[in-house]
Amino acid sequence: MKLNIVKDTTFSMVSINESRLDASVAPEFKQQMEKIIADGNNQVILDISELTFMDSSSLGATVAVLKAMGPQGKLIVSGASGGVLDLFKLTRMDQVFTLVSDIEEAREYFAETV
Repeated sequence: MKLNIVKDTTFSMVSINESRLDASVAPEFKQQMEKIIADGNNQVILDISELTFMDSSSLGATVAVLKAMGPQGKLIVSGASGGVLDLFKLTRMDQVFTLVSDIEEAREYFAETV
């Protein structure tokens, strides 16, 4: 599982550098994200623009990450498209997560809410 983290003054951007997020990597994804949060990153943009496939187990891991952030945390999901975006909509997780189309929109979101 390849995650890249870039810290900004108000948020951290975590990019998933994989094309698939499925049951085979969901536990590792969750574990890496929980470590990132434990290191003090509770305002996060999750860039999933490279994903072409995401299954329900990885969506569950993403929900677990959101819960691990607690009430003071904020997780913005950026770049969902195609079948990945369809999964968020079909499961109504688009109403749980803040979904934005790209990194620039995510940056604007943090600028407006912080």
